[in-house]
Amino acid sequence: MATIFAIPIEPSGSITCTTPQEKVYLLTFVSPPDNRLKTNFCNSLLLALDIIEHNHPRGVVVTTSGIQKFYSNGLDLEHAANTPGYWDQSLYALWRRLLTYPMPTVALINGHAFAGGLMLAMFHDYRIQNPVKGFLCLNELEFGAPLKPPMASIFREKLPYPVTYRSMVLEAKRFTAQDALKEAIIDGLGGLDEALQLINKRNLISKGKSASYRSLKQEMYRETIGYLDNFHDSEERSADIDYEDSRRAESERQRIRGWGRISSDSKAMI
Repeated sequence: MATIFAIPIEPSGSITCTTPQEKVYLLTFVSPPDNRLKTNFCNSLLLALDIIEHNHPRGVVVTTSGIQKFYSNGLDLEHAANTPGYWDQSLYALWRRLLTYPMPTVALINGHAFAGGLMLAMFHDYRIQNPVKGFLCLNELEFGAPLKPPMASIFREKLPYPVTYRSMVLEAKRFTAQDALKEAIIDGLGGLDEALQLINKRNLISKGKSASYRSLKQEMYRETIGYLDNFHDSEERSADIDYEDSRRAESERQRIRGWGRISSDSKAMI
């Protein structure tokens, strides 16, 4: 495969763009140890998408990992919390770019895709998963993190079965490739050959030639796009919810204390 360009991911990674087939652009990212969605990763992938759109003929973009075990292990929560502009300028900017990209995108999931890594795959149009290695999992439940609005809405808009979403969020279920295909989380099993088969079978290379391809996506996914674009409103809403939850919890504790006094008085009368 011919290499078109390569972009560094500081401090020790890279994204390499190759062409396994004419007008199919394979972006292989390597950001040790597990392709965390840090600022440099997001910004390098954004640049790669820009280069393909503006410097090359329309076709199909495929992303995959050069790290055998992981497609992506998601966010680095400490980095996300302590890096100014991370959410709206890096992570959400990348997700919005993928969701509205003016040509088809395919996530070739070679290994584990956990939490934000699975979200990254969901922001693509299609997904092909390694049939023998790796799980798909939203494991926020296990480390006590909330799902921010665009994180939740992308699954609501793309998963056909509410019970699948429930298993993902409230059980942190780990989906094998076979389970993921059955639940329509992915579109097929295999590697690059199978991704190319999907592209050719669905004639995806021609789809991005339409002037309406981007706008069709923008209408399809307007709920998620709205959350991505209105990041600060969503953060204020989350803060309001947390405040109301604390008020509600105090009211509930007051009811318990009242019940305890009544119960004690009743026992004293017996």
